[in-house]
Amino acid sequence: MSAFPFALRGFSGAAPASGKYPVGLELYSVREALKADPEGTVRTVAQMGYECVEFYAPYQDWSEAQTKQMRKLMDDLGVRCYSTHNNEKHLSTENIGQTRDRNLILGCKYVVLAWSEPNKGLDGWKALADELNTAAEKLEPAGLKAGYHNHQAEWKVVDGQRPMEILAKNTKPSVMLQLDVGTCLEAAGDPVEWIRANPGDQVHPL
Repeated sequence: MSAFPFALRGFSGAAPASGKYPVGLELYSVREALKADPEGTVRTVAQMGYECVEFYAPYQDWSEAQTKQMRKLMDDLGVRCYSTHNNEKHLSTENIGQTRDRNLILGCKYVVLAWSEPNKGLDGWKALADELNTAAEKLEPAGLKAGYHNHQAEWKVVDGQRPMEILAKNTKPSVMLQLDVGTCLEAAGDPVEWIRANPGDQVHPL
């Protein structure tokens, strides 16, 4: 199991009075347990000491009532869900309304696109940036922000440029770029250099 990767540009959370940021868990790392027993998994994670969780795309299959029950459980446990991981279809025009509503119930701040690997070179990555900007515009009236989670592909040079740079340059400042340090390093990227070259208001682990 792994804690959240870093969140970079667009992160607006302030440190609590204690100066301590909560430790969170991407629930994709316990996906089989979560699928079998969502509520029991969240209880166990809370008992282990995690203070926030990040649900991934299958939460979209819950009914509204199930989503509200999960929020009640998290409130009872003192656990927060600041962001969710979502498939590209969940940020589409057809589905973003449900995505917005589910995230509001869960108390989220960030709706993160978990994966994309365009097959049309730099133009494909620029088109992805446009999609993120469009999603951001649709989510912002509800107080939510769009985000993007990188994998290895974003660090591999395409036509002389790294896709991660294309996304940083072509998305709105409000689009949160969730930096996965592990996959960055696997692709021979330098996360520290990238953070320094693309500073946000704050850089914190979620």
